[in-house]
Amino acid sequence: MLGIKKQATVRSAIGAGMRVNGDCVFEGSLEIDGTVLGNVTGLDGQPTELIIGEPGGVQGAISADHVLIAGSVVGPVLARELLELHAKARVQGDVCYKTLEMQQGAVIAGQLRPQLTPPEAVAPQQPVEPTLDSKF
Repeated sequence: MLGIKKQATVRSAIGAGMRVNGDCVFEGSLEIDGTVLGNVTGLDGQPTELIIGEPGGVQGAISADHVLIAGSVVGPVLARELLELHAKARVQGDVCYKTLEMQQGAVIAGQLRPQLTPPEAVAPQQPVEPTLDSKF
């Protein structure tokens, strides 16, 4: 594994060289070292852990309690408890998390939103337009 603090037994895996077209729903834990073209969702009601290894990638939304990314994600990320971004992590999409750990070198091209309230209750922020009277 990739140095997870609370190392759990991986129940399911998508191995390197494997490609999945379509959404994946899992319980427990899932490690992705291949490619998923679709959403990846951990079921609510029990702890879920999603690990995207260095060779792995997801093109779609991901959601789980504990999300560890060492590979790439193109799409929004929801980590209901903890988001870990390793040095080679690449995320193109908005990220919502309760707790964030990010190693030097990880890249996020999107908004970082701490989960202070349930995600469905968060209203999108309207950009503030500067005026000529604004002082910087």
